[in-house]
This record gives sequence, structure tokens and C-alpha cells, in this order.
Amino acid sequence: MKNKDDECFGDDIEEIPDTDFDFEGNLALFDKAAVFEEIDTYERRSGTRSRGIPNERPTRYRHDENILEPEPIVYRRITVPHNVSKEFCTDSGLVVPSVSYELHKKLLSVAEKHGLTLERRLEMTGVCASQMALTLLGGPNRLNPKNVHQRPTVALLCGPHVKGAQGISCGRHLANHDVQVILFLPNFVKMLESITNELSLFSKTQGQQVSSLKDLPTSPVDLVINCLDCPENAFLRDQPWYKAAVAWANQNRAPVLSIDPPVHEVEQGIDAKWSLALGLPLPLGEHAGRVYLCDIGIPQQVFQEVGINYHSPFGCKFVIPLHSA
Repeated sequence: MKNKDDECFGDDIEEIPDTDFDFEGNLALFDKAAVFEEIDTYERRSGTRSRGIPNERPTRYRHDENILEPEPIVYRRITVPHNVSKEFCTDSGLVVPSVSYELHKKLLSVAEKHGLTLERRLEMTGVCASQMALTLLGGPNRLNPKNVHQRPTVALLCGPHVKGAQGISCGRHLANHDVQVILFLPNFVKMLESITNELSLFSKTQGQQVSSLKDLPTSPVDLVINCLDCPENAFLRDQPWYKAAVAWANQNRAPVLSIDPPVHEVEQGIDAKWSLALGLPLPLGEHAGRVYLCDIGIPQQVFQEVGINYHSPFGCKFVIPLHSA
């Protein structure tokens, strides 16, 4: 073992050179430009993939960026078979055209023929509208077990038509989420079957149904949901209960959410702060406030059947905000 140590460490220390290695001098002997030029010449002749320019700084990507070249973004993915009187756009810039009331009605009719029944549409509308309302009421900051003493109060104003049934469906879901719901619906001798069915479900919640405006709160509520108007029942606007409901909503000073409001040609008695459109928006005016769009589950081929070239603008959401284009 000692002999091996002597072989390894037994050299005279005076024989070790005392000059440092000249790194800079040896590095200067290496012509990088000439070497890379030679590599590029070889790659051009052989057709192999280029490794880039020597002095080129490589692009740095974030963890959520795609290193592949993206295809050009097409912002107009929805086209309708008639002249568009108003266009909206999403947060990502996608253009969403408005449709006429007649085309919207035809779209819902064809969807119903293919299985998207009125009951399923009412349920989907109720879920989307209640989700939006819960967000407007404060979401998790307001609705949590620590705030049971601050339950939000919502007043639902519904007419005796399908749009009113949509509001009742929304009220049921809100009541299921511990919101204090007060539903106003005028008394009629004969109600639509959809209204009757929704009322039967609503009666199983903690919500309160009233038929007289005197039973509505005199103090401001947290939110008013307006489902009074329907283009096919315009005569209801002349009824005393309708005028009284409009007057109550305007005096209450609570923010108003309108579900599936009529087109802007029909003057609304209640100015909304937000409006929720279904599937595709109607050409809503200023009285509709800020417009939101909800996905009620209409398949793409149903849109195509009525002449609408459709690509979903919703992404990962069921309710999205729209902006005037």
C-alpha cells in the first residue's frame, strides 16, 4: 500500500509547474463564429434542422404558454341568417350577434322538437339565473354559515307566462341556497301547466309566495328579479297589478336582474342593472343594463338547423358577460 502511495504522491513538489493555465489565451484560439458557420453550411447542404443563430437569445416561455405557433384567432364564429341590428362581444373578443325574437322563438321550438323540452329548459334557466343571482348577492362572502343572521332577501316579480315560470324556477334554487325569497305572482283562474308545476316545487321550499303587492317588503331588498314581461302577453302591461308591481320595483331602489327580457322595441317599465339572455341575445337596449348570456344546453346542430352557424362562446362557463361591440 505504501508503494502505491509513493507512486501517486511521491513526486517532488518542485517539479510541479508554478505557472497558471492560460484560459483566456486558449479560449482565444477557438473561433466560435467559424465553427458555427461551418455547422450552418453543413445543415443547409444536408437539409437538417437549424439549431439557431449563435448570438440569438432563445425565447423564454411561461409555464402556461404554448411553444407551438398558434393558429390565427377567428373572432366571428357565430353568423345568423338575417341582418344583425346589434352585436356583442365576450371578454375574449368573440363576436356574439343578436337574433330577432322570431328566430330565437324558432330556435327554442326546434330544440324542443329534438328533446330539449320546456321543463328541461326551465330547469337550466333556473340554475344559471340562480348562480348569477348568488354571485350578485355576494357569493361566498355573504352566503356562509357564519352569516346566517344576514340572509339576503330577493323579491321575484313573475307574470303568468313561461318567462314567469323561469323566474319561479330561479327562486326555488335560490331558496335551496338559504336565500330569503318572496315570490309575487298575481292570481289567475287558469294557470299554465309549467307555472303550476314550478309553483308546486317552490311551495316545498322556505320561500314565500304572495299575490298582493301589499305583502311585498316596504324596505329595500337585496335584489329584485324581474320576470313580468312577455312579448306575446303585451296586454298584461295594462293590468293594474302590473303597473303596481312596476311602481313598487322602482320605489324599492334595489338593483334589478331581468331574466330573458323582451327586445328593446318594447319599452320596459323597470330599468334593469343586469339582464340574462338565453342561448343567443336579443337586440337589447339601454334599459336592459349590463347583458349576460347563459348556456341552456342547445346542441350545435339545432343552431345549424335554423340557419345559424354556431360555435360556443362560453368556454368553461355557463354564464358569461357580453359587451356592446
